[in-house]
Amino acid sequence: MLRDRVAVITGSTSGIGLGMARAFASAGCHLIINGFSPAGEAQAIFEEIEHEHPAKVRHDPADLADADQCVRLIEDAEKAFGRVDILINNAGIQYVAPVDQFPVERWNAILALNLSAAFHTTRAVLPGMQARGYGRIVNIASVHGLVASVHKAAYVAAKHGLIGLTKVVALENAGRGITCNAICPGFVLTPMVQKQIDDRAGKTNIPPEEASRYLLHEKQPSGRFVTIEEIAAMALYLCSDGAANLTGTSIPIDGGWTAQ
Repeated sequence: MLRDRVAVITGSTSGIGLGMARAFASAGCHLIINGFSPAGEAQAIFEEIEHEHPAKVRHDPADLADADQCVRLIEDAEKAFGRVDILINNAGIQYVAPVDQFPVERWNAILALNLSAAFHTTRAVLPGMQARGYGRIVNIASVHGLVASVHKAAYVAAKHGLIGLTKVVALENAGRGITCNAICPGFVLTPMVQKQIDDRAGKTNIPPEEASRYLLHEKQPSGRFVTIEEIAAMALYLCSDGAANLTGTSIPIDGGWTAQ
């Protein structure tokens, strides 16, 4: 479906990003994967992907909290493959605390990676997309870009901002063959969510399985976690020709969370 397209996926050495990298490689995309990983681990990841799929894969360890490195990531991808057709802004971090106790340095770090990085990679990739008359930008936001939860001020603010950025980029590039959309997952069983489960289990002295059920029951009516495969499938659709007129949208994959 996307054979020989070139995709940059940030935060893609683990979790949701890695799942999307595998899915896009299986669709025929060449990839720049980005993220921190122990020495040799990223090499092993992209060698495995190249072995399993008809894709060329490169790893770029750019620190996306740094605006200059965000731009360099796109420039290096264009040098390596000649262009960037698809940009998926996925990298993110979390910290939980009440607003009056929220460390300023954590606020700044979350805003830098979860929001500003997407702005910097997008502004760097758009000139090439505009010149070629084609581009797909997918921002991995969150259900917390649509609704709020306590103790997540920076994350909620960043994800709301990311959805706003998505809409502006979509409007500015409507009619140019470039789309920009956001995916808003609910709870996905990532290490970040697993930590919330483990913390709850420890504080309430209940088994982790029970803590997991409580977490889902509070927010996600489906009673099950969103899977990485579901998110990757939606990202693939948004980058397909079938979604050429779908732009500026924020699509929840949340088991009914935002329907309540």
